[in-house]
Amino acid sequence: MTAPRQKILLHSLVARDAPMAMDLLIAQQLGYDGLEMSAAKMRAFLDAGWSEAELAARLQPFDIPAIGFLPDLERHAADEAALIRDAEELFHLATLARAGGVQVITGPVSVETVRRHAAGLPVTGYRGVLGLDRAEQMAISARNLARLADRAAQHGLLIYLEALGWCPLNSLTDQVEMIARADRPNIRLIVDFWHCYVSGDTPDRIARLDKDLICGVHLCDSLHYGGGIPDEPMLRDVATGQGVLQLRDWVDAVKSTGFVGWWSGELFCRKQHQDDSFRVAAEMKRNFEALIV
Repeated sequence: MTAPRQKILLHSLVARDAPMAMDLLIAQQLGYDGLEMSAAKMRAFLDAGWSEAELAARLQPFDIPAIGFLPDLERHAADEAALIRDAEELFHLATLARAGGVQVITGPVSVETVRRHAAGLPVTGYRGVLGLDRAEQMAISARNLARLADRAAQHGLLIYLEALGWCPLNSLTDQVEMIARADRPNIRLIVDFWHCYVSGDTPDRIARLDKDLICGVHLCDSLHYGGGIPDEPMLRDVATGQGVLQLRDWVDAVKSTGFVGWWSGELFCRKQHQDDSFRVAAEMKRNFEALIV
């Protein structure tokens, strides 16, 4: 039996505006271990007229441990039915990709909604658990996480949690508590360096995680964050390795837990998105190998 090893995945955001077929070509030609696949790109492939069988055939040669993502996991009351519909659609795509898990994220995804709420301004549209006390936020979120895990289990899937840095319950401590309250065996979390950074978590906090709770890692960077509600497009507009995070410290913190699994390069650098995606992905892979392996 082959011993487990660290795996480097191509994230679909490396070539953000490219179709799924280009992601597959990049991963194949550059020797990535697999992909963290975008459900949006899979949907676009199907919407263009390709069949589900053709989608599954395209993805069959690739290791796809995870696809993302299901937003606003805390949807409740009138929004709850839409959460379940969206989850089932995502789980179906995951089975077509033979993926091991699906990413679920907290909300509201809209940073502007969070800004308006924090400023005491009227909020229209989805607001999630904004305005509720922490106990209610946690109860709703943990309940939904458990329900999603039960449905994912019916498809043989894990779900992995990522809390957005501008949303309630955004720290690793919050996420560990939420997972413990949900109390399902198929729930994990993803360690995203940027969301950890803007939520106040540090490499020391990461090093205290139970390795068995970690599904994967988003190895990414940031510009300087001075506090307040984080502006993701601005703060993440930097090439990985050229920001303020000491990536060696963050990587070593994850590895110190004993975690062995997949690492993915989520990328928000606009300049690199307009560059040669093959060159960007090749450079990222070399950098990740130097840090991780």
